[in-house]
Amino acid sequence: MDRLKLVLQYFQSNSESISNGICVILALISVKLYTSFDFNCPCIPQYNKLYALGVMFVPPVILFLLGVMINRHTGVMMEEWARPPGKRTKNPAVIKYLFSAMMQRALLAPMVWILVTLLDGKCFICAFSMSVDPKHFTGLPNNTGLDLVKIMAKVPCKEDIIFRNTTFRKAVTRYVRCYSQAIGWSILLLLILVGAVARVIKPCFNHAVFLQTRYWSNYLDIEQKLFDETCVLHAREFARKCVVQFFEGMQDDAVLRLPLSHTLPSRKTHDEYEEEERLHGITRKEQVDHLLQTWYKCRPELDVTKIAHRPTLCITWEDYKGRIIYSD
Repeated sequence: MDRLKLVLQYFQSNSESISNGICVILALISVKLYTSFDFNCPCIPQYNKLYALGVMFVPPVILFLLGVMINRHTGVMMEEWARPPGKRTKNPAVIKYLFSAMMQRALLAPMVWILVTLLDGKCFICAFSMSVDPKHFTGLPNNTGLDLVKIMAKVPCKEDIIFRNTTFRKAVTRYVRCYSQAIGWSILLLLILVGAVARVIKPCFNHAVFLQTRYWSNYLDIEQKLFDETCVLHAREFARKCVVQFFEGMQDDAVLRLPLSHTLPSRKTHDEYEEEERLHGITRKEQVDHLLQTWYKCRPELDVTKIAHRPTLCITWEDYKGRIIYSD
């Protein structure tokens, strides 16, 4: 149980790890879907290749689109690419890095599906059994009254009666499956080689540029998260204030008469200061709309030295001669 909590905390603390975990889950789902899928080749010359290639490539397209949709890098990349420059210039290297990270994760599940189908061989046999030259195999059924193309199209259907007493179908199936598995293992080996070469030669390039690109891509993700969280906190406090104000406005008016006192007004309590801090001075709908529009059109420049001096509000009471009686 403790290990599970540690794993969950790790994934929750790192959005990149969350994206990796989701892509791995999609890859496992693709394997499970293929193993539970009942593949039935039509064994008709006009439809064998269409059906087999559809099963091989249509689900990967769906899995790829799902991977793009659920990948957080997609939203961050599109927001950074589409936003107006404002006070912050766009960095093409960061956009390329986010696009590369998104594509790598989105392609994992489709590649797993294609590799599983090739290593299994059923789709390849259904699609290309008609392309095999039957002269290389013995036991071709000649007394069926069917032409050669229709006989070869029925090779994927092991229940067909024309192959009941012959080893022709098994020989052709083994032959085509060998090609399918050879292609699958070759693709897997190529992907491993490309990944290994990329890992080895990456330090040969300017590593400082890579670190800067990865830093600012992580910054964009974290900045968007913090902005969303701050908006949620502000909306919660804004809604609470509106509800309280509504209930207080429903009360009957009351007049309270007190003797004139020369004592100064009391300072605000700590809770009142915390409430104002959560609202950040944004107390009207027009201010909220202006803030959100400004955030989209003019992102703040990447300089936090200005936060060292925050403007403060000072309330001062003066008499009719301009002399200060009290200053908060």
